[in-house]
This record gives sequence, structure tokens and C-alpha cells, in this order.
Amino acid sequence: MKVVALCGSARKKGNTALLLNTVLKPLAEAGAETELVELAGTHIRGCKACFICFKEKDGTCAIKKDILNDCIAKMTAADAIILGSPTYFADVSTEMKALIDRCGMVGRANGDMYQRKLGAAVVAVRRAGAIHAFDAMNHFFLIGQMIIVGSSYWNIGIGKEKGEVAGDEEGMKTMAQLGENMAWLLDKISP
Repeated sequence: MKVVALCGSARKKGNTALLLNTVLKPLAEAGAETELVELAGTHIRGCKACFICFKEKDGTCAIKKDILNDCIAKMTAADAIILGSPTYFADVSTEMKALIDRCGMVGRANGDMYQRKLGAAVVAVRRAGAIHAFDAMNHFFLIGQMIIVGSSYWNIGIGKEKGEVAGDEEGMKTMAQLGENMAWLLDKISP
């Protein structure tokens, strides 16, 4: 079992990464191979609508100068994909939006290459707007024909300053439960 978590925060080791690591912990304890990929500092850009991915059909994006093709390879190899983003003006970060647009386009161009993988969205928020960000990432899973894993509440952690989400007791419990639910489902569907 392989699980990759992609962190769309602009700052490394921030609240979003903390939430994602909390989800990954029970997965690793259950024997899954886990990896956290942080997009911070990678200067990932959005889709340029060149449609070369539809012409080449090689499972890669035509833009080769950033981390995105590495992310696509990790997502393709994984059994489960977790996307995490802070809430920026009631939406995902630009890094996460670029990842969603480009990975989504390449996935669709190559026969829905994430189809039937498990997916889960995680959001860090200061106060409000998280549901829209949560929905944006879940829509990526839905259009890719993925199976969304839920938790005991929406997968949201509240905190502004770095590390502050650790004080959101309910949010942290929700993340741990999400990891447990994903581990359980991976076990059920593994051959």
C-alpha cells in the first residue's frame, strides 16, 4: 500500500503539513508506505492549455521545468492520494490549484489514470472559507473517478500561526480518524 500526501502550502512544515502528517501516521502504523511532498518553494505554475498531454498520452505534462511530473509519477504509483491546502481567500492555494489543474488534465488525457484510487482532502484554515477549498480538492477526486474517504467531521484544522492547528483538538482527532479510515479501506480493497 502506497499513500502520497501533497501539501499545497506556500510555507514548509506549516499547519497543512502538520495536518497531513497526522493523517499519514496511522497509515504508516498500518504498514502503508507513506510520503509527504511539500510544494512550497517549487514555483509550480498552472496549466497552459497546450493539450500536448492529449496528443502524447505519455502520462506527463509538457511543462518539464517544475516538480509536477514527479508529483504525477508519485500519484500514479500510489494507492491513495491526499491533497492538503491552506485556505487562501476561501479557496485552495495557487500551488494546489496548479497541481489540480495540471494533474487533472494529464489524468483525463491518459484514460483517467487516478481512477479508483482513494482520495482525501485536508484543509488548514484560520477561521472561514475552508469548505470551498475542501470542495475544490474533492472535485478533483470526483472527476477523476476516485473514491473519497471521509472522517468523523470535515477534514479541517483551525489555526493561523505555524503549528497552531495542533491546538485544535477536534481537527487533530478528525485527521487521525481519516488516516485510520483510509488504512481500513486500503486493507479491505487490497488483493
